[in-house]
Amino acid sequence: MTRCWLTGASSGIGAALARCLLEQGWQMVLSGRRREPLEQLRERYPTQVVLAVGDIAERSDVAAIGQVIEDTWGALDLAILNAGTCEYLEPGRFDAALVARVMRTNLLGLALCLEVALPLLQRGQRPHLVVTGSSVDWLALPRAGAYGASKAAVRYLVESLRIDLISAGIDVTLVSPGFVDTPLTRRNDFPMPQIWSAERAATYIARRLPRRPLAISFPTLFILVLRLLGALPGRWRLKLGQRMARPEQD
Repeated sequence: MTRCWLTGASSGIGAALARCLLEQGWQMVLSGRRREPLEQLRERYPTQVVLAVGDIAERSDVAAIGQVIEDTWGALDLAILNAGTCEYLEPGRFDAALVARVMRTNLLGLALCLEVALPLLQRGQRPHLVVTGSSVDWLALPRAGAYGASKAAVRYLVESLRIDLISAGIDVTLVSPGFVDTPLTRRNDFPMPQIWSAERAATYIARRLPRRPLAISFPTLFILVLRLLGALPGRWRLKLGQRMARPEQD
């Protein structure tokens, strides 16, 4: 039996991944801010699902989720820290509060979850930590400063933590998706090349989890192009960004 905690399970990749893993018979604590979608999963898989509703950006909520896991199993074999958010900075309207909101969820929320998950993983069987980052941190894009900065910080945190966790026997995987059709990306007002469905993304991730890779990235061609563009000289990247940028709004 694999004891798994999945955050961000109420929509998008998280909800699709929850369904995929539950179909495989996993035991799961599902977290998310919205109770109704999680209740639907528990109704469908009553013997496999434990609900732990909460906001990962709130320390008290994360502590309560951790207590649910402690009371249910006392340990974790797999933690999939997937929850996140995205907001865009408009040209000429820098908004520090927006940056703070994105960082609070994507970075500090992740840190709160790690604080709870790591002691539980240390008591688990062949423990595995999986964190969802983003492919955006390979190439700076217009308006994506807050989101990209948060995900660049996530990458650095995860890759540094991976070194520290070797001695504890915890494997660490960083997931870096391209565009995926989710409630967040449906608000985007720009082209999203090679966009995948949430179900396709979840299946791709689930198939690779048993291998415990250092990284899971997709779609392959999109990721390759981003990484190649990100390796261009700085002035070339600046020119590319200018071509993609939108004019300031009056």
